[in-house]
Amino acid sequence: MRERVLIGTGLALFLALFTYPVWWAAASGTRAAAPQLQLPQHASACVAPASFMRASHMQLLSSWRNDAVRRGVHKFRSPDGRVYDVSLSGTCLGQCHSKAEFCDRCHAYSGVSTPSCWQCHNDPQLAARSIQ
Repeated sequence: MRERVLIGTGLALFLALFTYPVWWAAASGTRAAAPQLQLPQHASACVAPASFMRASHMQLLSSWRNDAVRRGVHKFRSPDGRVYDVSLSGTCLGQCHSKAEFCDRCHAYSGVSTPSCWQCHNDPQLAARSIQ
């Protein structure tokens, strides 16, 4: 009988300590502020709507890679009819976004590890600074 009480108390204490961060966040009512990611002044729109890019940008980049490498397709027609080069470094990072200010901030907020894009691609702004 005494073991049941000790085991029950130990399990209750473990669950209380293990779930403490969740309960603390719920009780305090605070959340981390989402990063405010904006297009640069010279860009009118992204290659796809913001809602799609938040949810599915990795699928888009993966399809770009497959189209360029396996099918030889190097142009992308956006939903609004504009045509872009299929290039992470040349389109997204080369013309609009900074990896540190855009990609890294959003991935850090979401708790997502840095994807394997950077094994082949380099950050154009970082490369330009290292040449100077």
